[in-house]
Amino acid sequence: MGNRFEISMLLDIYGELLTEKQRDIMNLYYNEDYSLAEISEINNTSRQAIHDNIKRCNKLLNTYEEKLNLLKLQEDMKKQDKVLLKKLGEIKEISDNIDVNKKISDLMKIIVDHGV
Repeated sequence: MGNRFEISMLLDIYGELLTEKQRDIMNLYYNEDYSLAEISEINNTSRQAIHDNIKRCNKLLNTYEEKLNLLKLQEDMKKQDKVLLKKLGEIKEISDNIDVNKKISDLMKIIVDHGV
């Protein structure tokens, strides 16, 4: 894992395991799209120190994911939710029972609200 989007997602999941300063730097770089120079100016440190910090944090975040697999689990759950929505939609299409269709709609809303 190394692209910006994946690192940003790992930061969302594991960010609390970093120090506040590490979190701030990673947030500025990956979520706010600040340059190394801008971050170094904000933190009153060298550009190289920021670069090293980001590399170290990337390694930490990837290590957490290798051990805990929370991002993978989250992605797997989203895939399962999509399958459930599709199956529920198919059942709803062939059902003539208004009460059943209402309950299916309620279940679909719960799944969507869950985060598909």
